[in-house]
Amino acid sequence: MGFFSKIKDAIVGNSAKQNDKYVAGLDKSSSSFSAKINELAARYREIDDDYFEELENVLIMSDVGVSMVMTIIDEIKKEVRLQNIKNPQMINDIIIDKMFVIYANDSYMTTKINYDDQDLTVILMVGVNGAGKTTTIAKLAHMMLSEGKTVMVAAGDTFRAGAIDQLAVWAERLGIECIKGKEGGDPSSVVFDALNQAKDKGVDVLICDTAGRLQNKVNLMNELEKMNRIIKRVVPSGPQETLLVIDATTGQNGVSQAQEFSKITDITGIVLTKMDGTAKGGIVLSIKDTLNIPVKFMGLGESMDDLQEFDLEQYIYGLCKNLMEE
Repeated sequence: MGFFSKIKDAIVGNSAKQNDKYVAGLDKSSSSFSAKINELAARYREIDDDYFEELENVLIMSDVGVSMVMTIIDEIKKEVRLQNIKNPQMINDIIIDKMFVIYANDSYMTTKINYDDQDLTVILMVGVNGAGKTTTIAKLAHMMLSEGKTVMVAAGDTFRAGAIDQLAVWAERLGIECIKGKEGGDPSSVVFDALNQAKDKGVDVLICDTAGRLQNKVNLMNELEKMNRIIKRVVPSGPQETLLVIDATTGQNGVSQAQEFSKITDITGIVLTKMDGTAKGGIVLSIKDTLNIPVKFMGLGESMDDLQEFDLEQYIYGLCKNLMEE
């Protein structure tokens, strides 16, 4: 039995709240993706090379990476031959099945935060300005607080005007401490102060904001290297996570950012923000194909609990829901 057949039984009945968030958050992507594939099936009486060429374009335009599109198309062609399928209307379940299997295969799929039970867990947040980094920090902190953890934040983006105040406001709303320095000051000294205070107070998690000036890569690399050295001096196993925040609405630009940041520092996971604002939800598949870094969280809306741990089944269901209902 393929993923298409299993998913409706496995997902529709389970974790309804999360399922609703994925369905609502991926509505634009699902409507666009399904409409294009159904429109394609309506125009072709049989599956031929022209059909596959257009299906390729639909997947590429949905921000699925080019090399992954080629793999998906090859796998679909094999399955079509094997099952002797002629009618394009019969192909939806195969498309869904192959997208799931190709993402899941040969990958390190953990979406869990690597908490250190013996020491302070340090999370570095990186990403370009405008990706939603500060809001994501607040949402992550909110999620961890709801899990019973104690959290502190460090305003390590000392260069962007207003970044310190923005994080401080979020911290106040959440009732947690924000360690900050002066605008234009040394971000590493802010992180050093935060590490020592978090250790002294026995805090579980310290989330550190960082500057997002990708255009000045040498400075950013030096800054992140210095931060990493300071963290390791205080917390030898840290940072346990370096999460890259990407705005999903930027599409392939976001994938390029991920490539650039992964050259500068070790990225342990991706947070995709504004998934509810894009009609091109295939960016998740593109990131996996290009970098093989796990997507750990998705922003599926604006409220505090709309940051969801990434779930492949829920994601594929949300993306392809309208296809499944055809």
